[in-house]
Amino acid sequence: MKNIQHEITPINEDDLFIILNHPKADFDYPIHFHSDFELNLVLWDFGRRIVGDSIEPFEEVDLVLTGPNVPHKWEGNNVESNHVITIQFHEQLLTFPILQKRMFSSIKDMLEKSKRGIQFTENKNSDIVKRIIAMTQMTGFNVCLEFFALLYDLSTNPCQRILASGTFDNDSILRDSKSRRIAKINEYINNNYMNPIKLCDIAQLVSMSDSALSHFFKKRTNRNIVDYINDIRISNATKMLFETTNSISEIAFLCGFNNISNFNRIFKKNKGKTPSEYRESIQKIMIKY
Repeated sequence: MKNIQHEITPINEDDLFIILNHPKADFDYPIHFHSDFELNLVLWDFGRRIVGDSIEPFEEVDLVLTGPNVPHKWEGNNVESNHVITIQFHEQLLTFPILQKRMFSSIKDMLEKSKRGIQFTENKNSDIVKRIIAMTQMTGFNVCLEFFALLYDLSTNPCQRILASGTFDNDSILRDSKSRRIAKINEYINNNYMNPIKLCDIAQLVSMSDSALSHFFKKRTNRNIVDYINDIRISNATKMLFETTNSISEIAFLCGFNNISNFNRIFKKNKGKTPSEYRESIQKIMIKY
């Protein structure tokens, strides 16, 4: 599967989960994966859903849980009336001591199965859908209790359907880390994205010529190495846009872009919005708990 973007989600270490409440979602985000669990509810729309190697139509109501590193994307057709609510929570939830208790075994089993994506067959008037909508208006500890209650009720819901095939392996999306050379390249880029990166420096790191490096990286990842470096920079810029009050130009330079217009152009190509538009939109729809 080519051209899958690695997203850095807005959730912080101090957050239990976040809710993205997005009326009139335009579904402009490319197919992507991230290290967190995601429960996605799409209302009053129809279109196409991609989860792993599953590609299916959806209509009116679509409720899907995706596990860490599962590629996913929704393509809708009814922007004017749709409503998307996304709940994202840490991969580490699966290792919480409380989830090892017998009472939580069904939740743990569900989260483990979500590595292939799980669809829950619900209608717009179902209790689950109403509760997810209501969570966008809740505050304080009650919403945390409702979060675990929701996970429990979903885990015991008989109307579950696994989406990706039995041969789909979400770990293959991260297969590049199994290569010693790719791992060294990844580590170097992630440690130096804020500075100028020369292809010759990376090539020297892995004992290759510049052209051999480009060919090797493309063959192993289906990505152009320059585009990959820009993706890492844009992902970190995205995180800074919703975590800091730094100006757009400050974020651009902190993420390795020495030209603000080039940063704006690459960011819009990657995210479908300018950095300022993205910051404004995420602040409107995000609720942290």
